[in-house]
Amino acid sequence: MKHIKLSILIFVLVGMIGCKKFLEVNPKGVLSEEQAQDPAQIEKFVIAAYSHMAGLGYGDTHNPWIQSVRSDDAYKGGGGLNDQTPWHEMELFAPVTSNIGNNDGPWFAGYRGISRANTALNLLSKVDAAAFPAKDQRVAEMKFIRAWIYLGMKLRWRYIPFISETTPNDADAVAKVPNREPNQNDLPLWDRIIKDFEEAAAALPETQAEKGRPTRYAAHAFAAKSLLFRAYEKDDRHQVVNINKETLTKALAHIDLIMAKDGSTYDLEPDFANNFLIQYDNNTKESLWEVQYSIDDGTTDGRLNRGDELNAPYWAPFFACCDFHKPSHTLVNAFKTDNGGLPDFTGYNNTEMKGNTYVAYFKSHSFDPRLSHTVAIPGYPFKYNNQLIYEEAATRDAAQYGYFKSLKEQVLPDCDCVFKPFFVYNSMNKKEIRYAEVLLWKAEILIQLGREQEALPLVNRIRTRAANSTARLKKPDGTPWMDYRADTYKPGVNCTWTKEFAMQAVIWENRLELANEGRRFFDLMRWGILEPTMNAYFAKEGDRFAWNRQGRFVAGRDEFLPIPQPQMNYSQGSYTQNPGY
Repeated sequence: MKHIKLSILIFVLVGMIGCKKFLEVNPKGVLSEEQAQDPAQIEKFVIAAYSHMAGLGYGDTHNPWIQSVRSDDAYKGGGGLNDQTPWHEMELFAPVTSNIGNNDGPWFAGYRGISRANTALNLLSKVDAAAFPAKDQRVAEMKFIRAWIYLGMKLRWRYIPFISETTPNDADAVAKVPNREPNQNDLPLWDRIIKDFEEAAAALPETQAEKGRPTRYAAHAFAAKSLLFRAYEKDDRHQVVNINKETLTKALAHIDLIMAKDGSTYDLEPDFANNFLIQYDNNTKESLWEVQYSIDDGTTDGRLNRGDELNAPYWAPFFACCDFHKPSHTLVNAFKTDNGGLPDFTGYNNTEMKGNTYVAYFKSHSFDPRLSHTVAIPGYPFKYNNQLIYEEAATRDAAQYGYFKSLKEQVLPDCDCVFKPFFVYNSMNKKEIRYAEVLLWKAEILIQLGREQEALPLVNRIRTRAANSTARLKKPDGTPWMDYRADTYKPGVNCTWTKEFAMQAVIWENRLELANEGRRFFDLMRWGILEPTMNAYFAKEGDRFAWNRQGRFVAGRDEFLPIPQPQMNYSQGSYTQNPGY
């Protein structure tokens, strides 16, 4: 059970900080000049910014699992197609408009968090560092949080207004900040986000005693991620028109600073499972930064992960609700391996697992071990517990979504980290950056720079860890639950390691390593392959579940969500809507 104290003071501040309108930056409460110079008061505003992160994913598109649903990783799930209709529309793309539900609230939530960071930055700018020795570090932390929120919003909406602590403290002035300057692409916005991360990296310490605070290397990681996405330059219709090698090289420099700590400060966990067990919160070399959740922390219900509250199985007597976030059959097939333990790149999705073939499917194929860490499958242990075998009865609507369940965000039902008034909340942290991602980013960059041979050991390092992650995947008699195979790439033996093949391998490895962690949609967007991937997915999945036949991804529109119509109205004509909406 975690007792994270960093967020408790938010309740002191609820009446003090807020947003008059969605982009408002000024607090409702007003500090006197003397209070504004008091480090103890300023610390409360810093804590308010941290506290907002725990609730940012609640019921909206900020939560990573929604991005899994928008990709070929997962179906929405729940009680049927009409249960949370906006998410069903998002997974099909075709009916999405600027008035779609579950889109305006996330925009508001993002800018509310940005407002808190900006308020703290404004106060920090007025205090003397001699009176507040932690000033520079707190400034760096607030820039980190602001950039983290902006990065998430940019990936979802592309063109967003950049509100800073220097934006005039006036509602009309804020509303008139454009989300896009005339005749300007999105590169300047990328540069502002990257600048915040890089300035944070320059001032943050290498380690933090309070684990919720970002370190220097967390900032380097997010700077690298932002630069990697920036490098795939897009035209006005969101199509990749250039891969900027200079930008890739800048991202590589940040990664190399992190990897200078390889094996000491940062490393892959020996078992993949450790990344998704609550006992390893703030306790692995693989995690560079985690959003903190807590229970039994002195608040009424704790600062719980409300973004995943609908995702527990519908499984009496263990969980009451609600069976959202269902791994797709396409994703499950992607974990199949050939006889040599490599992915089946071309034929992986040609087998079915419905009807009488369901049980036989898992006995007649070999699989990458990461399947059993990622997907709950009827007839196999739930969260590594051989006394708790997952059941088909845990599914609410098998006819629409099948029987699989996303497993990484789950905890055991008897965990003291669970709060179950009806919806199911838990306090397991959300790992925002794993070292595995850093290795895969470096491999991708090296391949794009024509240095694919240097990428090979990085990819194989990920695959070796996967192959070794079977200790928790054994029956009571010590035999494995499935035929697990994951071999490394051996040029001249089992593959030809060309640039094209290496990139295919990295794309596949990203999928298996990060499945259902909300990365897939954005990765496909970065690589410029969303349209062919998603439309091939709809064509195949339409034969499995007929509702997928309504899905259609339109290139030049569906890469990004529409700017919410209430925001378009609020901006008084200052915003430019994304194309196609």
